Amino acid sequence: MNTLQVENIRKTFRLSKKQRKIEQTDLKKKVAVDDVSFTANPGEIFGLLGPNGAGKTTALRCIATLIKPDQGDVYVGDYSVLKESSEVRKNIAFLTNELKLEDHFTPNYLYRYFSRLHGVDETVIEERKERLFKRFGIDRFAEVKVADLSTGMKQKISLAISLVHDPNFIVFDEPTNGLDVLTAKTVTDYLVEMREQGKTVILSTHILSVVEKLCDRVGIIIDGKLKAYDTLENVKKQSSDGELETLFFDFVKESLGEDHA
Repeated sequence: MNTLQVENIRKTFRLSKKQRKIEQTDLKKKVAVDDVSFTANPGEIFGLLGPNGAGKTTALRCIATLIKPDQGDVYVGDYSVLKESSEVRKNIAFLTNELKLEDHFTPNYLYRYFSRLHGVDETVIEERKERLFKRFGIDRFAEVKVADLSTGMKQKISLAISLVHDPNFIVFDEPTNGLDVLTAKTVTDYLVEMREQGKTVILSTHILSVVEKLCDRVGIIIDGKLKAYDTLENVKKQSSDGELETLFFDFVKESLGEDHA
């Protein structure tokens, strides 16, 4: 079963004095994700849409087993992130802009290293590397040190590395953030290809046009709470004019009004 189910997850973080000052709050804890549930199915792209600080990254980190939810659970196929985290990691690709590649290594070295870490057969490593490197235009830079590559090329290498084990579940956190138009299109085009291959794809973004273009279903998260969750078309119907942008900003304005009440 290639369905990914997020079930009532909640995650709270303790705030330092500096963080409380930045957040302009006296509270010592922040609820980053509050009772969030959604399902992502094979052959679709599920978009988690929200402004910066809404809880998108925290939710995705729970899915990817980087942090544990305080409550609830996530099932990646048949595996629980709480009870079977190692099996989840075998079946999932997680890409984030916070992934930093070692400057003194080459794409060739990094791809082979992470492939072996995942236990990929040596003959499969080379075949898959050749295909992915050609697809993303990495082949010409395969022996160039990461330090000497552009930001866009580093992102494409990170993308290729995240896919070394050909996982069925793809989880990308703001995959186009800060990229030039051509590199961003390379990433989004590949997301569509993975959907067509029957993969289960989840991406978080704050960019409305990305959701409109790519996503089959969408969840809007504000202040850690899922405010809307359905097919893209049904979510748009919840707005006064049938536009996703209108609904999104109505939720944001509501949040700001509550914060300043």
